[in-house]
Amino acid sequence: MKISNETKIGALTAIAIVLLILGFNYLKGKTFFGTTHTLYAKYSNVQGLANSNPVMINGLQVGTVYSITTDKNMKEIVVNITLTKDVNIPVNSVAIVKPSLLGTISIDIELGDATAYIPNGGTVNTEETTGIFNEVLSKVNPVLYQVTKAVGSIDSVLTSVNRILDEDARVNINATLSNLNKTTTNLIAASASLQTLLNTQTGALAGTLGNLNSFTGNLDKNSGKITSLISNLDKTATNLSQLDIEKTLNILNGTIGDLKSTIALLNSNSGTAGLLLNDTKLYNNLTATSNKLNLLLDDFKTNPKRYISVSIFGKKQKSTGLMVPLPDTINAPYLKQ
Repeated sequence: MKISNETKIGALTAIAIVLLILGFNYLKGKTFFGTTHTLYAKYSNVQGLANSNPVMINGLQVGTVYSITTDKNMKEIVVNITLTKDVNIPVNSVAIVKPSLLGTISIDIELGDATAYIPNGGTVNTEETTGIFNEVLSKVNPVLYQVTKAVGSIDSVLTSVNRILDEDARVNINATLSNLNKTTTNLIAASASLQTLLNTQTGALAGTLGNLNSFTGNLDKNSGKITSLISNLDKTATNLSQLDIEKTLNILNGTIGDLKSTIALLNSNSGTAGLLLNDTKLYNNLTATSNKLNLLLDDFKTNPKRYISVSIFGKKQKSTGLMVPLPDTINAPYLKQ
């Protein structure tokens, strides 16, 4: 079978395109015949890092930069790292962008000491680099490097001081100094007043101490009376403690119980006292007796001859007695019969 030239050219072109794609991906760190491990690192400044730049661990290249992406605000740059070697990256490892004097930029991963490892597709910690000049300076002369850092810190402090000492700040500082002068004047006046107070001859404190000495002297003179008073109080407390309070309370409780029983009998209809207080029959009988007595007195006053005869030759009155009271006793408490 004869193959045409067009077919040969098409096959060679397809093979060339496939080899070109494979080579491009290989240069970017993407392999098709081995196991790769993908990590992500986030930076605010990658200092010219580009795709296919090497990723180093302890001076050995273990992978490459596959891609670099960011958002429109350019606040965070995400670097996709492809590891071509099977290595374990502890979770506390740090990936630092390291520029070199030859212009080659790489990512240097400083391994941590954690026992847990970053999984495939995980994110590694990052740290901003100090710049190539500082790197070289720190290696050439560490003392000079520290001095440079100190000068930078001093410059930052002076810049902050200049920002603080603007016109308004100066006015506020002047006002503060003025207030401080006033405070000092007040302290001097207070010191003079305190000196007057503490004067041993005319000071108020001296008078107070004199009164206190007099008071303590009186206490010392009357110490015997105070001792006697305390002794009497102690005896009184002892006598009170010796009283049989519990027995007295028991007797009082018994008395209260008896009083309750007596009051209960008085409130009931049993017993003579209860009947006298609660039964209305005695009241009715007394009222009836009082009515009859009033009627007898009225009849005696009206018809005295029925009861006493004072005539020798007369005879005893035999008229019928009163059936109702006289008008002068009409308001007496009669009961209706």
